[in-house]
Amino acid sequence: MDQLYTPWRMAYIRGEKTPIDGCVFCNAQTEGDDNALVVARSEHVFAILNHYPYSSGHLMIVPYEHVPSQETFTPEMLLDVMLTTNRALASLRKLYHPHGFNLGVNIGQAAGAGIAEHYHFHVVPRWNGETGFMTPIANARVIPDTLENTHRELKQVWNELFEKEQADAKR
Repeated sequence: MDQLYTPWRMAYIRGEKTPIDGCVFCNAQTEGDDNALVVARSEHVFAILNHYPYSSGHLMIVPYEHVPSQETFTPEMLLDVMLTTNRALASLRKLYHPHGFNLGVNIGQAAGAGIAEHYHFHVVPRWNGETGFMTPIANARVIPDTLENTHRELKQVWNELFEKEQADAKR
């Protein structure tokens, strides 16, 4: 039998979180893209890797504005969330070739939002036959790559796919 070791997950499984001052998404806006694992930025939102992913490439599309739900978004913000989500899908397809995706938002703690006070939209790549059974059996997930490698590779693919759009937007 193969052994799968993911020791970096144990602190999360045990609930041994390091206390964080403020909001993790607001903090990520100023701590540097590489440190925060921000893959891309647009006018109203940024794409960031989930630090506790369900699978490799698990991204979140997060508005710069600290709001708990999307009802207050301007039409431009709503459009930016969806366009950035489409860019995430295209980048993840090119890098990982997933068989499908889960897309979604949990609004409020009762709906499962781990960070209920700051809206975020999940983009989760999925594969046929993946090791999702590990969660109910062993209370663990199997993530085959480090967050740092995923960040570097996904950011490179994203930039390759959307370099011209990003240059045009800066003008």
